[in-house]
Amino acid sequence: MKTLKVIAALGLGVLVSACGNMPDIASRNAPFEATGLAAAAPYAQTQLPQSMRVTAVHVRVPSNLTVSEANVYYPRADLVWRGEPIGDRHAQIKSIFETAFIHGTKEMAGDADVTLDVEILRFHSVTEKTRYTVGGVHNMEFRLTVRSAATGLALAPARDIEANLPAFGGGQAVEAERRGQTQKVRVTGYLAQVIRQELAKSTVPNADGSLAFAAK
Repeated sequence: MKTLKVIAALGLGVLVSACGNMPDIASRNAPFEATGLAAAAPYAQTQLPQSMRVTAVHVRVPSNLTVSEANVYYPRADLVWRGEPIGDRHAQIKSIFETAFIHGTKEMAGDADVTLDVEILRFHSVTEKTRYTVGGVHNMEFRLTVRSAATGLALAPARDIEANLPAFGGGQAVEAERRGQTQKVRVTGYLAQVIRQELAKSTVPNADGSLAFAAK
């Protein structure tokens, strides 16, 4: 699992200013401070276009993903999110990914029109107990499929991506809130970076004929 260090100076400001045929898994473990569907065969091609324009982002948070609101250090659930008032966590997480991926791809002005299918596999943030003591990690896993906007065909195999953003704890968390760097702002800004970097990768053949992703 490849680890990529990402340090960003400016993200969204305040959102304006996770065996066979399993896809390749890309792992990210990146600090961030913002002062900042399984693919359908056949594939249209085996390499993503080098010049893309994202015309639509489709995010799905399966209803069978479990949610926990327990205020313990490490709840056993697929979805743990406390960066917004208690509510429909599936909908809140869906909105975060939509906002992040639209923002992260809006400057792409390539020749190939593509759409993104995004299936959330896990979104495990920190509870209040963790946030205001030791801190932790915002662990986000999703499956990404890039499709031709014209035909709907997947342009390359789907890939599972794991994105890990350190979650502030204690006084650092409080200070970040004061600066407007809420959990939602930081997570959204980080995911915007992740999608830009993932779309900058191409598929290359392994020795066994399978496909792997490599940076362009």
